[in-house]
Amino acid sequence: MTSSEPQHGKYYPAPIGNEQRAAIRASNADREEAHAFLSAAMSVGALTPEEYTDRAGTALAAVTLAELDALCVDLPMDRLTGAVAEVALNETRVSVSGAAPVTRAVAILSGSEISGGAVVGSSLRAFAFMGGVEIDLREVEFTAPVLEISCTAIMGGIRIVVPSDVTVEAHGSGIMGGFSGRAAGPGRAGAPRIVIRGFALMGGVDTERKARGEHDGPRLPN
Repeated sequence: MTSSEPQHGKYYPAPIGNEQRAAIRASNADREEAHAFLSAAMSVGALTPEEYTDRAGTALAAVTLAELDALCVDLPMDRLTGAVAEVALNETRVSVSGAAPVTRAVAILSGSEISGGAVVGSSLRAFAFMGGVEIDLREVEFTAPVLEISCTAIMGGIRIVVPSDVTVEAHGSGIMGGFSGRAAGPGRAGAPRIVIRGFALMGGVDTERKARGEHDGPRLPN
């Protein structure tokens, strides 16, 4: 332990080799704290985005403190503790939840919506046929560093609202329709990455960034 160690009760990486510590099971709070260090490491350039993604995914599945320690053992902790302490509570982050993630949204001659405190994992499928799908990710709980959304819109529409601080990639095409990538671009270091793929046939897929609390207009019926 060092003088820069956070207050008692919060996870902090320890040198590998402590057998008693190695057997202690990690809590959700421990995993989130380890992820905060990994996120800070990428923000200062100690980890590449690819290394961060790999380690963050491993941290979410860690069972013991020793597994978390192994992910952080080579990080410059003296430069990261301050960065972790400065992270704002309302920033989009990956967390741990026991709830099952939503994996699809289907609208056939109707409307479907994912928003609020919904839990999302590593993949989500959206299908709209002569209907509308609304996916608002500003308040959802992300449980994986990368969320891939597969979209199919046939004579219908899929609208995806993302938080302002996430990284967004859009790879799709429109046939007598539109597939918009206007929200694509980098986000805050350590925030989740959202990859949107698919196509629109006589319909549309649109993605936009909005801040939390920003008015979003009328909502689709469930």
